[in-house]
Amino acid sequence: MPTNLSASELARLEDLSNSKRTYSTGDYLYRTGDCFLSLHAIRSGSVKTRVLHEDGREQLTSFLMAGEIIGLDAISTDFHTCEAVAMEPCEVCELPFAQMEELSREIPSLQRHLHKIMSREIVRDRGIMLLLGSMRAEERLATFLLNLSQQNAALGMISTQLRLKMSRLEIGSYLGLKLETISRAFSRFQEEGLLQVKARYIEILDLPRLRILAVKS
Repeated sequence: MPTNLSASELARLEDLSNSKRTYSTGDYLYRTGDCFLSLHAIRSGSVKTRVLHEDGREQLTSFLMAGEIIGLDAISTDFHTCEAVAMEPCEVCELPFAQMEELSREIPSLQRHLHKIMSREIVRDRGIMLLLGSMRAEERLATFLLNLSQQNAALGMISTQLRLKMSRLEIGSYLGLKLETISRAFSRFQEEGLLQVKARYIEILDLPRLRILAVKS
């Protein structure tokens, strides 16, 4: 939320966002087709969103961490077009959208902030399209790891030490790659001294080279 609010504006926003819920690993925040009532701000933990195909396959569409807001995709249709699932125990603030919209009309800085969040989602979607459309497998994985590194830095964590909340199969689904391809790419990164991999713990050993690999496309 914006940091330049007055004390009274901040109090009104806090009143709006005091509805907090906890979720266990595997719990649904919402499902495809659910009526859109609230945005969800992740206070702690992480959430994945996915779309299920008719044949039962799932397509991961995002991995979201603490500090991010989810549910923006439902604003235009008034129902959710994907499902959101907790990847670990989470605490989430529910922000009733009708009240948020009304409050943002009264507080211009809040309205501008919401527009920035929506714009960021558009940029993220465009980045995913680029990722899937023009990058080789290793470039996709490098970009994915750099995004996680940037998220760590934004949360005040060590940017080169990553704990993956998702499986390699889920990473493959998100990046449009097979599990075997993801495993080979991780192995090659480790052989070349870019990473140290221990199960779901990743240490980035050479961040500049990883950045160079990610921008080759």
